[in-house]
Amino acid sequence: MTDIIAGVEIPGTSAVAEATEFLRERTNPLIFHHSRRVFLFGSLHAHVRDLRPDPELLYISAMFHDAGLVIPFSETQQRFELDGADHAQNFLLERGFSQSSAEVVWRAIALHTTPGIPGRMDPEVAATNYGVLTDAIGWELDELERDRTDEIIAAHPRGDFKREFLQVFVDGLKGRPDTTYGTVNADVLEHFVPGYRRTSMVERILDAPWPR
Repeated sequence: MTDIIAGVEIPGTSAVAEATEFLRERTNPLIFHHSRRVFLFGSLHAHVRDLRPDPELLYISAMFHDAGLVIPFSETQQRFELDGADHAQNFLLERGFSQSSAEVVWRAIALHTTPGIPGRMDPEVAATNYGVLTDAIGWELDELERDRTDEIIAAHPRGDFKREFLQVFVDGLKGRPDTTYGTVNADVLEHFVPGYRRTSMVERILDAPWPR
């Protein structure tokens, strides 16, 4: 049976089914519902902008984009976006997807919190970023039809999303604060973690081991 939410069809492929189960089992309901909403909002924005992302690749991008917050990829500390991107890339390559497809998904996830750049890149990269922005901060929400937005929220409720989502960020990043340098993630730690203070680029330049 075809799964359609707000006019958006969930791709009926084995990779999509496996990614859905991976998120259900390995993350938590907040990340799962957020990720599905990102796919749905991203798909709607892509339609408005006449973008044509591959639905399967967009879905995988959306489902893995925050996986790195709760599932570190390796013992080496790196940005959570890279953890999620590496998870997704391995997931696709293990299932026989092309290197180029895996790299598109990797970029979509690695850049999803980076302002200004994703919209100039592949449709999957742009649409993932648009979906994230809409669900996290309400970007261009009034551009979408209200009945479709309501249908998405009915299928994947937000609950106490603002508070719980920020807590997921705190829990996922407080043990690797250095990885947040130069990113929006530092905002979260500075707001919620007592004593944390971000390092600025100005300080790094002034403290560099050069005489002048």
